[in-house]
Amino acid sequence: MQKEISIFLRVFGNSPKLRVLDFLMSFPRFDYSLTDIAKNAKIGYSTLMLFWKRDFVKTGLVIETRKVGKSRMFQINEKNPAVQQLLKLDWALSKYVINKITKKEVAV
Repeated sequence: MQKEISIFLRVFGNSPKLRVLDFLMSFPRFDYSLTDIAKNAKIGYSTLMLFWKRDFVKTGLVIETRKVGKSRMFQINEKNPAVQQLLKLDWALSKYVINKITKKEVAV
């Protein structure tokens, strides 16, 4: 049985980077360890490490929030203008698809 993927991933692709972004955008107020991010995005930890610092931390898409023991916790950086636009786009796509589905059901 194939799991349903989000509208964001359906439209933009199902790559590891986009899976991580999709997961973090789904729960923007929570922070996660890197292990939890990899697990919830359904990618390997070593795959996450290939792009995490270079593409997510250094560009400011994510921020480190705290340390819990040896684990560093991260969350999406809602103050980053690019992240704000991604969140708006994700919401707009969701609303568009829901409206489209609702109109089809009403027309039938």
